[in-house]
Amino acid sequence: MKIAIMQPYFFPYLGYFDLFHNVDLFVVYDTVQYIRRGWIHRNRVLHQSGEGWQYIIVPTEKTPQKTPVLDIRILNDTLWQERLLSQLMHYKGKAPYADQTIKFVRENLVIDELSLSRLNVHILARCASLLDLDFRYKFCSDLDIELDMVRSAEERILDLCEFFGAKEYVNLPGGVDLYHPEAFAARNIKLRFRNLPTFIYPTGSYIFEPHLSIIDVLMWNEPEVIKKYLDENRSEG
Repeated sequence: MKIAIMQPYFFPYLGYFDLFHNVDLFVVYDTVQYIRRGWIHRNRVLHQSGEGWQYIIVPTEKTPQKTPVLDIRILNDTLWQERLLSQLMHYKGKAPYADQTIKFVRENLVIDELSLSRLNVHILARCASLLDLDFRYKFCSDLDIELDMVRSAEERILDLCEFFGAKEYVNLPGGVDLYHPEAFAARNIKLRFRNLPTFIYPTGSYIFEPHLSIIDVLMWNEPEVIKKYLDENRSEG
């Protein structure tokens, strides 16, 4: 079994989808500490000026510093969805799939859910369905395992791999400095990093920015084209 273990990102970049397209199971790592400067509550789309990017953000309630991801609550402000959608309106009339993408984003946001991690996984599942990707996942908080948070991040990942009987752990390039092949080999687990080549696509009068939210990718590309790119770069075996 090949496994990925990641925190649930908000409308993430294409490499995140490539990750779970290359594993048998995706573990939603919602028991670790929430990082305010990370990608769980925000992502990036093109700036309305046509150059650079801007953040799209889900407002969250204030919490103590060491609050786990699963306890992060969305601020009960019914206007934030409309504010976020307004940031996408500049794509209309410029990006060929703006109307359908904005409609898709709206449908993802108007659910009765105040858990940030649950909202994000709902979005991931909807995006996977749109792109015809097999998204098999489990929330770490639902597992019958108690991870020792005193142990290193690497040791906890190894414990989760062993819990599922995984023979291969697949991670994004950001984990290169965190995880060591010899530590995984000692437990008979292969460590592999996925580094999807940058998907470059025309953006009309805008200046292309790499690694933006899947929202931007969908503005300019049909889902079938995106799926084809992921398939062409998928690992064999």
